[in-house]
Amino acid sequence: MKRIAILGSTGSIGKQALEVISHHPGEFAAEVLTARSNHELLVAQALKYRPSVVVIGDESLEEAVKNTLSGTGIEVRSGHGCLGEVASGDKVDMVLTAMVGFAGLMPTMCAVQSGKQIALANKETLVVAGELITRIAKEKNVAILPVDSEHSAIYQCLSGENCSETEKIIITASGGPFRTFTREQLLTVTRHDALKHPTWNMGAKITVDSATLMNKGLEAIEAKWLFGLNPDQIDVVVHPQSIVHSLVQFRDGSIKAQLGLPDMRLPIQYAMSYPKRLQSSFPRFSFSDFPALTFEAPDINRFPNLAIAMEVMRRGGNLACVMNAANEVAVDAFLHDKTGFTGITRIIEKTLEKATFLEDAGLIDYIESDHEARTLALSFV
Repeated sequence: MKRIAILGSTGSIGKQALEVISHHPGEFAAEVLTARSNHELLVAQALKYRPSVVVIGDESLEEAVKNTLSGTGIEVRSGHGCLGEVASGDKVDMVLTAMVGFAGLMPTMCAVQSGKQIALANKETLVVAGELITRIAKEKNVAILPVDSEHSAIYQCLSGENCSETEKIIITASGGPFRTFTREQLLTVTRHDALKHPTWNMGAKITVDSATLMNKGLEAIEAKWLFGLNPDQIDVVVHPQSIVHSLVQFRDGSIKAQLGLPDMRLPIQYAMSYPKRLQSSFPRFSFSDFPALTFEAPDINRFPNLAIAMEVMRRGGNLACVMNAANEVAVDAFLHDKTGFTGITRIIEKTLEKATFLEDAGLIDYIESDHEARTLALSFV
């Protein structure tokens, strides 16, 4: 029985992880569940899955959660600061980091330092501090198992291979809902338009990132650290059907790809059960349902966020941290109708121009860079 702490259990990834646990009650137990503010769903999950501990990030909601769970024996804690502590507890075997954004960095780092297996759905952890996290993971002999469908695909393609023989990886992108839009049409898209992803069901922030192609840029940076690659070994290709989740090309010219229906439960289950493959009842892919799989180069003129992220990856230092913070602020502004869709790129570019560049950065530097970048980005909204 693998005991799992789900950081962000009320979000899209967290809810699907709990589905996987429901399908395999003899394999997994939900030991810790956490949420930022959705206390009603957190309580419902706690009553169903009976974790040892729940954490509600909004401290003002602690009493409401405690009152509802009174008499259940479930410990209730509050505040973001205790996430690292509960994730590092002796009863936890694996930590699924399903939180969105920079907020996932510190709890993940605490879990790595305590030697827990990591199922990583919080790509920002490696985007912001990839060098630091991967170094600590190596020192602690901690496996970081990717949950993103693209990185899970690469991980599976590399299984049994000599990673030094990898020539390049090819990360696929759906292209989002505006793949065929002109630059003029992009000026008028709304929050409602951006949240209608053609193939995936995700949270609001990741859905907008997918529409701007920033999500692919973040994934490219994450892949650099996960698989020990240099930027020239990472390509992105648009694949609207979202069936081929990513590919690996080897130095002999051969290519391996991982295919499947766009269902996040598959990579979640793979990460949680690795190295085993568990039986599932999820729908199966059939080639007859997809007679044509198409691929095209991303258009960085219409979607410049991808080019920004790739350049940030090449330059290194704290720039990925700055870009990530600016993007979080810009996407939030877009979701609250404070900037337009193309304004997201403008905010990111201006923040990168003004932020302090640090070639060598440590944890404190990342925290300070994140704060500076958010302050700058807000001034450009």
